[in-house]
Amino acid sequence: MIVERRSEARGRGGAGWLDSRHTFSFAHYYDPQWMGFSALRVLNEDQVAPGAGFAPHRHANMEIVSYVLSGALAHRDSQGGEGVLRAGELQWMSAGHGIEHGEYNASDREPVHFLQIWIQPDRLNARPAYAQRAFDPVARRGRWATLVAPDGADGALPIRQQAWLHGVRLGAGEQVGFTLDPERAYWLHLAQGEAEVAGRSLHAGDALGLAGEQGRLVLAGRGAGLADVLLFELPPL
Repeated sequence: MIVERRSEARGRGGAGWLDSRHTFSFAHYYDPQWMGFSALRVLNEDQVAPGAGFAPHRHANMEIVSYVLSGALAHRDSQGGEGVLRAGELQWMSAGHGIEHGEYNASDREPVHFLQIWIQPDRLNARPAYAQRAFDPVARRGRWATLVAPDGADGALPIRQQAWLHGVRLGAGEQVGFTLDPERAYWLHLAQGEAEVAGRSLHAGDALGLAGEQGRLVLAGRGAGLADVLLFELPPL
């Protein structure tokens, strides 16, 4: 099974300081056909105006990953976790039994553009945790890098779920493959640029969900810029 989720079909939210696109139901956007995919519950593309941000608020029992596409994102939480993420960097916050946190644009001049990702954990009421990491973009050019992995295996950011996040950057004409396990589900999101995947042309914000598929998934970069591709490897549906 392969499902398409086109960028223009996503929900929209936000206020004057926030422009947000929701791949799945979130906040005031509700679509019963798009409640998540396997353990992937939220995938929001957010643009936050200079000096603005999300005031402190509380979450519990959710794995939250943020990936900055441009600009700088500041984080602070009630467990003492804090930092500033810049383009290409990721942060992981496990809300565990409960944590209060806020995210802000670290600049008063430039907007910040990032992905907000929620994944349901495989354990409840764990101790909250936080980590952030920069990954060398050169190491992702034309080959997969594991960005997130269960409990931080192989130098990736940790996550409390049997889920992985892989990333690759492709220039025009560059190709890469990924061998699919029919016992896993996959969500492929094109964060930036253009690519061709499984014979489909994808543009920034487009996504494909795959379940029960096997064989080699082939991706190719298209267009003038780099395609920034994220592939979530998830428990079966």
